[in-house]
Amino acid sequence: MNGFVAPIVWLEKLKRTDVAKVGGKNSSLGEMIQELGQHGVDVPPGFATTSDAYWNFIDQNHLREPVGKLIADWTAGKATLSETGAAIRQLVLRADWPEATAEAIIQAYRELSGRAAREQVSVAVRSSATAEDLPDASFAGQQETFLNIVGEAELLQACKRCFASLFTDRAISYRQAKGFDHMKVALSVGIQQMVRSDLGGSGVMFSIDTETGFDKVVIIDAAWGLGENVVQGAVDPDEYQVFKPLLEDPTLMPIISKRCGGKTIKMIYGTAQEPTRNVPTSKAERSAFVLSDEEILTLARWATTIERHYGCAMDMEWARDGHTQRLYIVQARPETVQSNRDTAVFSSYQIKSKGKTLVKGLSIGDAVVSGQVCLIENARDIGQFIDGSILVTSTTDPDWVPIMKRAAAIVTDHGGRTSHAAIVSRELGLPAVVGTGTATQVLHSGQEITVSCAEGDEAAIYEGLADYEVQTLDMDDVPATRTKVMLNLANPGAAFRWWRLPADGVGLARMEFVISNAIRIHPMALVNFDTLTDQKAKAEIAGLTAAYADKSVYFVDKLAEGLARIASTFHPKPVIVRMSDFKTNEYAGLLGGGAFEPTEENPMIGFRGASRYYSPLYREGFALECRAIRKLRNQLGFKNVVVMIPFCRSVSEAEKVLEVMAENGLRRGEDDLQVFVMCEIPSNVILAKQFAQHFDGFSIGSNDLTQLTLGVDRDSGELADLFDEQDEAVKWMIRKVIGEAKAAGAKIGLCGQAPSDHPEFAKFLVECGIDSISVTPDSFIAVKQNVSEAEMANEAGAQIFADDIPG
Repeated sequence: MNGFVAPIVWLEKLKRTDVAKVGGKNSSLGEMIQELGQHGVDVPPGFATTSDAYWNFIDQNHLREPVGKLIADWTAGKATLSETGAAIRQLVLRADWPEATAEAIIQAYRELSGRAAREQVSVAVRSSATAEDLPDASFAGQQETFLNIVGEAELLQACKRCFASLFTDRAISYRQAKGFDHMKVALSVGIQQMVRSDLGGSGVMFSIDTETGFDKVVIIDAAWGLGENVVQGAVDPDEYQVFKPLLEDPTLMPIISKRCGGKTIKMIYGTAQEPTRNVPTSKAERSAFVLSDEEILTLARWATTIERHYGCAMDMEWARDGHTQRLYIVQARPETVQSNRDTAVFSSYQIKSKGKTLVKGLSIGDAVVSGQVCLIENARDIGQFIDGSILVTSTTDPDWVPIMKRAAAIVTDHGGRTSHAAIVSRELGLPAVVGTGTATQVLHSGQEITVSCAEGDEAAIYEGLADYEVQTLDMDDVPATRTKVMLNLANPGAAFRWWRLPADGVGLARMEFVISNAIRIHPMALVNFDTLTDQKAKAEIAGLTAAYADKSVYFVDKLAEGLARIASTFHPKPVIVRMSDFKTNEYAGLLGGGAFEPTEENPMIGFRGASRYYSPLYREGFALECRAIRKLRNQLGFKNVVVMIPFCRSVSEAEKVLEVMAENGLRRGEDDLQVFVMCEIPSNVILAKQFAQHFDGFSIGSNDLTQLTLGVDRDSGELADLFDEQDEAVKWMIRKVIGEAKAAGAKIGLCGQAPSDHPEFAKFLVECGIDSISVTPDSFIAVKQNVSEAEMANEAGAQIFADDIPG
């Protein structure tokens, strides 16, 4: 009996070992109150009914035999699941409370009201099954939760409804699939003082990235009002990402991503007849973040504290009281999907050709699926679902699970990464796109589409059946090498997908991707916003930067956050960030960019790279880039970031750029800041010794170096046969600069495509003594193997040479 004989027990007397008595949720709440309160983690007070109370309820009403018979009839095919569930729930709801149990619940409720100094305190009534929330048995929303329950009669009724919810259709089918004996699973009811989050906010939090299993981040979803909308996916929440390893330093704010969700509705208190109801949010609420930066960091620190205590990744629910502004953890349980995933093998999807983009949303999973749409807008129509099709609907709840299991992929209008649709899709191993906003309006049943969750945080749905390939990457096949093999990354949204690769860091992080996709605005248009004459562009810029009084801060924040995602993936290994290297025609394509860019006949060798940074035409834009790097290193804490200057034509140009950087708070050598230079112009090779006096390292850009050495436009189809990175002239250049760099004590790597495409080129680089090779993630393992073979061949050759020397 574990010492419990009473029908109820106070949460503060429970430990996580009490799952058999009060289920996973309630035992976990008790554990946190006892063990983590001293570490600042706040949990609302309350009590729980025990499994003994449940069995006493069942036995006093003689329900074992009729429930057992109904289950037996269902398993024998004599009744449907819905008929069976409904019949059992009616038996429970019509049963009477044992007098001692009812009295114990009422007395505890009165005591809880007294503790809160209220006559009748509002409580949350949550179900906690004795087999729920175990590492191998967790599912989204199996049993019911009732919020804002006030009064003794209402509480007893809510508790009885929790008992009945042990026999929802989804709970019965789940236990059957997991092999649990239906008559050996009890239910505990947790009764907790309500946090007035109807006046504040609430949400869900994970101590691991839910899509990739990246274990160094906390993911927080937040919405106004009570938390059920977030859990159910009825609202598109804010999403925040925090980098855990830097949380202990109080001088840093390692929030690496903030996305403002639509939050069109919020759940608030209702009446006794309808305890909660949804109302529209105001325009101000929709455009504002629910949590302040300090609150985000507090929750993230709590998440790491809870994770450390439990020794595993955790799934938590939190709430903020609108009266007191205090934050609380209202639930915590082990995360069960990514924690149990095979980390040795993962698949990489690459789309070769695709139709037009129909709709976008948040990416759940990392797969690509093509198939036909089955659009179902109401749960009463789920019988029309066609097995193996792509389910498209507004939102899902637990009633949808039976058909979700039969879908190839899932698409919803609403919901965030912690919504019901997202959680169930992960459990089932299905790709899903949530929070699309318009999928049910744009897509129709029978339509052929491709769902792609393999291109980053943002998923896309393409028209037609795309051509794609799947590559399986096995971590057991990766050899160790002396030559560092790093990654070329551009898309922050996809960076976490590669964290399991044993890369030596990021050899090339392209700033342009963040500017063109996340920022979209020319930096000079932000600096000169008030004087813009293009009214259409000005209006669009105003909309994107509405939350910023100083428009330039928008650029700094977005760029720092985007690069932080990349910098965090392999922290503390080096991440080399190349400053912007758009050509003038590309810059002109940014919002407001046309007014600030000259028209050039040959932008490829025109006003690009280093020449822009000290020019009056762009100097203020470069200052914003420097501010973003400064924030990235000093405020967010990513000191592993190395800055790289592209297309630096001369030594005098290098001096000018370094001077401008220093003026903007980025002084080489200060705060361990390293500055590299791209080696992509013959002058970089010819004057390598002098360049090495101004930079800490070189990164060979083999594409540009090839076109400028051979005089071949790399984008010319007519000259494609002449563009060869393995041409002897190009190889001479590479061999020469590697030797010069080594002699000068500077680091040198290569970030071009050639080692990915040509194994023999990797061998050549190793023979030249290069320090590092940076490649695309999908070619990492192949290049690593080529480098290993080249190193072994070199060692063998050196040994033969040594053996031939007369002793």
